[in-house]
Amino acid sequence: MRASLLFLALALTLGACTGVPTGVEPVTPFDASRYQGQWFEIMRLDHRFERGLTNVSATYALQDNGSVNVLNRGFDRKNCRWKEANGTAQFVGDRKTGSLAVTFFWPFAGGYHVFELDKQNYQWSMVSGPTRDYLWILARQPDLPQQQRMKLVGEAKRLGFPVNELILVDQSKPNCS
Repeated sequence: MRASLLFLALALTLGACTGVPTGVEPVTPFDASRYQGQWFEIMRLDHRFERGLTNVSATYALQDNGSVNVLNRGFDRKNCRWKEANGTAQFVGDRKTGSLAVTFFWPFAGGYHVFELDKQNYQWSMVSGPTRDYLWILARQPDLPQQQRMKLVGEAKRLGFPVNELILVDQSKPNCS
């Protein structure tokens, strides 16, 4: 009985890490083959796993088994070195919906929910984690025109994200001081 309760608690905890914040709707239709490739972090809500990193990018590659390989990379200027994290993402439900669960350290998964997307050209996107404490604005280029950036920030604000805490990610050439 005790083991069953522990397993249930663990399952509920892990599931809560992949959910979608209330009111945030993942993009549909979503085409993973068009989304794969490299994306640059333009703005983010900062967290310890990315704190101090510049030149952050994520590269997504579809796998034969339907999963997505995820390679996150950022430059730590203080220590003058690149940091990388490699993970795997699985679609949560329908593959035509931009909602995935990403695992970097099994058995822990985090939500990755594309809720704004340049559906015509797949040149920018906005991604939420399982709560409004996680937000990323991504683009195919290291910069995004300010007008487009502010439009996305406005939408995030409308949805209740703490946009006053967003940081602009430095994508200039890495060098060490």
